[in-house]
Amino acid sequence: MIEPSLTISLLPPNPKAPFILGPSLAESITTAAELGYPAIELFPPNLAAVDFVELDRLLRRHQLRLSTIGTGGGWVTRQLTLIDPDPQIRRQARDYIAEVIERAAARGATAIIGSMQGRVGTRDRAECLSLLGEQLTDLAQVAATCGKSLFYEPLNRYETDLFNDLDSTTAFLANGLPSNLQILADFFHMNIEEADPAAALRRCGQRVGHVHFVDSNRQVPGYGHTDFAPLAAALTQIDYAGYLAIEAFPLPDPLTAARQALSAFHTLFPQK
Repeated sequence: MIEPSLTISLLPPNPKAPFILGPSLAESITTAAELGYPAIELFPPNLAAVDFVELDRLLRRHQLRLSTIGTGGGWVTRQLTLIDPDPQIRRQARDYIAEVIERAAARGATAIIGSMQGRVGTRDRAECLSLLGEQLTDLAQVAATCGKSLFYEPLNRYETDLFNDLDSTTAFLANGLPSNLQILADFFHMNIEEADPAAALRRCGQRVGHVHFVDSNRQVPGYGHTDFAPLAAALTQIDYAGYLAIEAFPLPDPLTAARQALSAFHTLFPQK
């Protein structure tokens, strides 16, 4: 069953960041529950910023699930990437993500690798891809030990020069990387990079494990020009049964954005 999940960021409020609620964990979880969301996606600046005892208590109290935890705080606050030229930084990036995987899995959730993948820049691309493959294989094994998948997110060309579209990402992952390493398909990035986003989902659907439900302008669905009907149909055709996480700008304000996103979700996926 496809379900919505609402992003909560523990970073200081920033209208230019694609997160709906935050930074108060208690207030955000209470709001998500009151609005009718069944799950949340958490984006912490680091794991020390998360009171996991409090998180567990709040989730139980409001009968919410934790869908996913983003690792991007490792890039935002420490500039850690998996393909950094410095092996010590690569190790720090790997260890941070591994801990996120374990913390997430303990709560039934999955970790996301997005901005911490890094950039090639002027370096040798083959060498960078080899490093990325080694790191992702290692981390996927950590996730497998926890009984979970690991989500890798192709980003648009302005955010990374590794992989930008679903086809190239799928081809890379299919070249010997663990099967529990799945793709996070973000509709904002796909709007930039895919000629036909719905067709890309149908081609690569066997590897899609998570979706970011966001419009063309990175606002919540309904505030841009994305035609979501073909995307919803494609998700149904590939038997997608994961979350649609709302990672979008909190515009025109957080509550309005959260309500609009949930309304758009229920329009596309009416409850039976």
